[in-house]
Amino acid sequence: MSDSFPCDHAHAAQFGGVLSPQPTWQASDAIILPIPFERTTSYGQGTKNGPRELIAASAQVELWDEEMSADVHERGMFTAPELDLSAASIPEAMREIEATAGRVMDMKKFLITLGGEHSITAPLVAAAVARTPGLSVLQIDAHADLRDHYLDEKNSHACAMRRTLEHAPVVQVGIRNISDEEVKALPSLKTRIFYDWNMRDDPRWMDAVVESLSENVYVTIDLDGLEPGLMPAVGTPEPGGLSWREATGLLRKIFERRNVVACDVVELSPIPGLLSPNFAAARLVYKLLTYKFAAGRR
Repeated sequence: MSDSFPCDHAHAAQFGGVLSPQPTWQASDAIILPIPFERTTSYGQGTKNGPRELIAASAQVELWDEEMSADVHERGMFTAPELDLSAASIPEAMREIEATAGRVMDMKKFLITLGGEHSITAPLVAAAVARTPGLSVLQIDAHADLRDHYLDEKNSHACAMRRTLEHAPVVQVGIRNISDEEVKALPSLKTRIFYDWNMRDDPRWMDAVVESLSENVYVTIDLDGLEPGLMPAVGTPEPGGLSWREATGLLRKIFERRNVVACDVVELSPIPGLLSPNFAAARLVYKLLTYKFAAGRR
């Protein structure tokens, strides 16, 4: 993707389906960027198909949001062409992701990136931090992703937050899988973990998450952070996790009380014939857009 989008009409695979009026990138407040990057997945495969299937499912999402009594699609949701990184090495891919995200952010658009594997988050955060100093990151995830390297790869999806921490502090929510190596590294890392097994013991846990974040926030959602009954279509499902009400309740509080500058939703690994996870992921993306444009700051 160049400094300007290659056309003045919506991409064929448009988030939200056939919208009226057809959005242009110039008139849109939000840019949806699909990045079907999958190079380091270590268990279940298929995240490269996630953006395409999420966007296809989004055509079935009703754009009136009953919770917020709002339809924000008229703010403009332009879906960029998929970022093709198939010929790039992993370091080259990370640089291209950062550069592409930076161009969108320089347009003063709200960026939601669709993965692909979680390794794409660190360069996205790097682009955001370069334009918004003092940023912190909210991570919803089953896994801590704090290894320094995994299978001899420093940019593995299992290292996504370790690389992200090179750019910004992280608040991690719903974690229920962490290695001894990662636990030993925790004292030296600028991260706060809300573990799934005990975070609900505090009835104010959502408020505590918000209060742990700085004024400006980047949100990254690994879909395995949700309970597997709701989201089975992930490469590494874990028992436990956030319910739909918990995830959306937390996100609404963050959008109301903080300035969310960009988001990503990653690790959808579609299961042939099972449509509900794709739809849930698409609904979650539209929730992010609705909270951004309809939830008043308090």
